[in-house]
Amino acid sequence: MFDYGKKTYIMGILNVTPDSFSDGGDYSNVDIAVNHAKEMVESGADIVDLGGESTRPGHKYVDAKEESSRILPVIKRLKEEINVPISVDTYKSEVAEAALNLGVEMINDVWGLRKDKNMAKTIAKHNAYVCIMHNQDGTDYDKDIMESIKDFLQESIELGIDAGIKKEKIVLDPGIGFGKTFEQNLEVLKRLGELNDLGYPILLGTSRKSVIGNVLNVEPKERVEGTIATTVLGIRDGVDIVRVHDVKENLKAAQMADAIYRG
Repeated sequence: MFDYGKKTYIMGILNVTPDSFSDGGDYSNVDIAVNHAKEMVESGADIVDLGGESTRPGHKYVDAKEESSRILPVIKRLKEEINVPISVDTYKSEVAEAALNLGVEMINDVWGLRKDKNMAKTIAKHNAYVCIMHNQDGTDYDKDIMESIKDFLQESIELGIDAGIKKEKIVLDPGIGFGKTFEQNLEVLKRLGELNDLGYPILLGTSRKSVIGNVLNVEPKERVEGTIATTVLGIRDGVDIVRVHDVKENLKAAQMADAIYRG
């Protein structure tokens, strides 16, 4: 499904939530959500990442039943109407199981297989891809932040492999905006290349996030240029997938960066 190293893959964000930080409520209707996914694919998205629970700071918890009710009707339509892989952004194995049963190809777990002890074996059973993201409660680190992130990710990798997930199905995400202060987010972005030590593809998700808003002092939907800057610098440092709201703009930037850095 992925041929890493030749191009940067664009993951388009599709939130069917009422409270996501930048597009909450915009796509909570099934028809509107499906049409937006189609627009992203037409604009060049290689993957659509579907989320049914906001993970922004202070988000409202949604149980598995409610989360599934939001995403499953959209997945059914998407499997019929788009021809790119679908990822589901969830940390609940019950939601993952339902989505994978409908043919979803990837689970994007913001808790790196740690929140739900059944998640790793659920993904393994379906031979699906998984994006393992670094996350933690609070922003205190007892050692160098990149070393802490790498240790967390390595432990999650081992958890996944022990459950039967294949190495070639694993993608890593440093978790920009999760368990990190503004300054720590900038530090991680500055040192992204160090994640290559782990030997897995890297996904970068910075789109419209507060680290950009804090630098530029603009609202979420005005953070396109800031997101593009992180996309290009991420590609320079070896990022393989960028998870973005603004597909067309980031694709063009990625194509230019690929021409320079991937040859």
